[in-house]
Amino acid sequence: MDGQRENLILTLTLDFAVDVILYAEALEAKRKFVVSNQLLKSGTSIGANVREAQNAESKADFIHKFKVSAKEVDETEYWLLLCQRVSSYPDPSHLQEKLASIKRIISKIIISSKGKPKET
Repeated sequence: MDGQRENLILTLTLDFAVDVILYAEALEAKRKFVVSNQLLKSGTSIGANVREAQNAESKADFIHKFKVSAKEVDETEYWLLLCQRVSSYPDPSHLQEKLASIKRIISKIIISSKGKPKET
């Protein structure tokens, strides 16, 4: 991977984590602490796992870390859907849109990584 190029998935997941933190703060202001905490954990973990994958010890380790990240995407989708369905919660649609893009990219990375040999 070229160190000079911007890594899109790293940027997207870091930006998403910041947005999740801001949304969680809005939830906490409404005293929605349990959902806020769950969303913070899963929503920020996506990028943490993607970042860990950048230093994977093998192709299998790289894929595994992205699969963990994909599971965190699924969990985050759940919490955001829950927030969407509760009328007293702030609208999470901006996060849902960003997460859908992240999910597509992570899925493509997993699929393409399985199909090509590891570069050294």
